[in-house]
Amino acid sequence: MKEIHVLEITKAVRNLCIEANYFLSEDIKQKLEEACNKENWPFAKEILEKILENADIAKKENMPICQDTGMTCVFIEMGQDVHIIGGSLEDAINEGVRQGYIDGYLRKSVVKDPLNRINTKDNTPAIINYEIVTGDELKITVSPKGFGSENMSKIKMLKPSDGIKGVKEFIIEAVKEAGPNPCPPIIVGVGIGGNFEKAAIMAKKSLLRPINERNRNPFYKELEEELLEKINSLGIGPQGFGGRTTALAVNIETYPTHIAGLPVAVNISCHVTRHKEIKL
Repeated sequence: MKEIHVLEITKAVRNLCIEANYFLSEDIKQKLEEACNKENWPFAKEILEKILENADIAKKENMPICQDTGMTCVFIEMGQDVHIIGGSLEDAINEGVRQGYIDGYLRKSVVKDPLNRINTKDNTPAIINYEIVTGDELKITVSPKGFGSENMSKIKMLKPSDGIKGVKEFIIEAVKEAGPNPCPPIIVGVGIGGNFEKAAIMAKKSLLRPINERNRNPFYKELEEELLEKINSLGIGPQGFGGRTTALAVNIETYPTHIAGLPVAVNISCHVTRHKEIKL
């Protein structure tokens, strides 16, 4: 049995909140550079250059890549041989978010009640997803999600008879409706199967996969590539001003489902798609 003190968890979450908001991940930077080199619409190319310049400035100056530093999503994979000591795991995570957003000078965007809308002033509480896995490690992934893209999320309970045609149409329509709102170029997270909530969680979690890695299943790998090509043919382009780079990747995750159902969820993310992880 491995013991992990809550103070270690708080420190890790604090640092991850800051790092996720300050530093663009290498896989996304590489795809942006590739897209910039391939872009033949001068205005779109200039926007991609500005996006890369913005990321470089944020890294050098230790400041957020974007003013919307998001609502903090935390994914916890806890080994069944891990024992948390010194207090509550959930309290430790939220304390880490509080410290990260205060110490990192990150915008506090969370309101205590969805209708009364009084700001909590420290970006807590986080949205926390727990998963029990084998082993004696605790993996923490912090993924701040801005709502320019989050508001473009879609979920639909398709009928099995809708088939792959219905799945494709729903995903592409979601991107078309989103238009420039999620600050393209975007990453499109898709969850297919499970039930209502499982599909949504898969769509969100798929955004954590490096965008240079395709689905291991050849069928879904091909579907990801086909959808990316069709989405980029929409002509929305960087920041919605036209061009061939509307999306950098489509990431699909799947799960078994009921004989009478075909749930599909789409979670669109902006080009930054912030996330950092650590194993304790």
